[in-house]
Amino acid sequence: MGKSWITPFKKQCFVTLGVSLNLSSHGLTMGFAAIALPQLRKPDSIIPIDDVTGSWISAILGFALIVGNFIIPTVMAKYGRRTANILSIITMLVGWFCVILATNIKVFLIGRFLKGTAMGMTASLGPVLIGEYTSPKNRGAFLTTISLSIAIGVLFAHTLGAFFYWQVAALVIAVVMFFDLVIVLYSPETPAWLSDQGRYEESRRVFRWLRGDSEEEELRRMIETSVIVREAKAEIVVADTFSKRLKANIVFFNTTIRKREFYKPIFIMIHMYTLSQWAGANILAAYTLDVFTNVIGTEVNIYLMVITLGAQRIISNGIAVWIIKKVKRRTMLFATVGLNVFAFLAIAAYSYLKVHNMLPYDHPLIGILLIHIHMVTIATGTVPLPFIIAGELFPLDYRSLAGSISVFFLSGNFFIILKTVPYLFKTIGIHGAYVIYAAIVAYCLVIEYFFLPETKDRTLQDIEDEFRGRPLSPEELKSTQSLTAYKHNQDRRCSSPVI
Repeated sequence: MGKSWITPFKKQCFVTLGVSLNLSSHGLTMGFAAIALPQLRKPDSIIPIDDVTGSWISAILGFALIVGNFIIPTVMAKYGRRTANILSIITMLVGWFCVILATNIKVFLIGRFLKGTAMGMTASLGPVLIGEYTSPKNRGAFLTTISLSIAIGVLFAHTLGAFFYWQVAALVIAVVMFFDLVIVLYSPETPAWLSDQGRYEESRRVFRWLRGDSEEEELRRMIETSVIVREAKAEIVVADTFSKRLKANIVFFNTTIRKREFYKPIFIMIHMYTLSQWAGANILAAYTLDVFTNVIGTEVNIYLMVITLGAQRIISNGIAVWIIKKVKRRTMLFATVGLNVFAFLAIAAYSYLKVHNMLPYDHPLIGILLIHIHMVTIATGTVPLPFIIAGELFPLDYRSLAGSISVFFLSGNFFIILKTVPYLFKTIGIHGAYVIYAAIVAYCLVIEYFFLPETKDRTLQDIEDEFRGRPLSPEELKSTQSLTAYKHNQDRRCSSPVI
């Protein structure tokens, strides 16, 4: 009776909190750059930096994301989702303490690299954990905490920067991550992974602890599927030799890259991820003070403007959750990204006219309004939509390979944009940089207009058939079904990164 108040929903909230706090590290890490860079540039800084060094502090995360993204699938599959989550948090904590204790730029950059590696881990891990922990009826709501956690992380880091020196801010964030580690240590392994490992009794116990006794059908189907997959894998291991597997993999790769249902989604998602990275989310997270100073000047309370922008991002994320359920993907993409291009060009024009004293009338509220319009387009469209569409475009059989190729381009764009921001702002001004960004985003939008199909309310098989140009034949369908059972474990663990 004493534990009757701890309902399955509350238990799902508890384990999701551990995942969400870990995912908030994306926002905390990005937002921390915005508060640390201006302080490190001061003459009395313990770690003096110039523009080049500052750009490395922000951009090194791009390299690290790739490392984390390729490390975590093996850890997830072999050692479990909970172990992978703990590893990512410990890596993040070590990174934060490297930053806190740094007295030179090398240690500081090592800390940033470790934090970026942890971000790459949680990008793939977070959605998988939430999906396997939570009930179908609550899963959508719990998954929305991902983007919300990142936005709250950015706001929290920016708020700390308004009151504390960067080392104190980093210590506070490290305390938050330690609290998250405690939550995860008290969280169970996911029932799906336990079932995949043949630990069926433990899987049943954890599943019922999380879900109660009302979802027995899902538990039964999950265990039955795991039994079939384990038997199929055992037969393949016995029958195959290394040379046969190598030859089969080569044939598979050569035939796969020629399939339209493989290369078309990759082509679309490369441009979609490019669009999302150049649309301004990371610029406004990592170089917030620089943007406000260049657009508005120093006559307003910059830190207050930064905090209000973070709060607006959270509100816009909440609005996006509702809109995405109602509006078609293409409609929302073209509306928000079109407005994003307009915001880039409007800010560029305003900044250019302001620098050359050509404005007939000026007020700080004009620049503030333009930046907030830009943030609305980011939070409602260019951040959530690419990852939603990625989950709908990639065929199940190629999700791991296609996702990895696409993520490589995402990380590359992430690095390039953050590395070049200080150089562009200094050489051609924010107006010139924003025109370049607008052109890149507009190009990607044109590509999406001609190639991106509508995916809302369509089955994954229907979307795959459209890329292929025809439905699967009965023989192909039978082959796909058998492959799906074998690849079930690997493909469902693959997810789009949350950056």
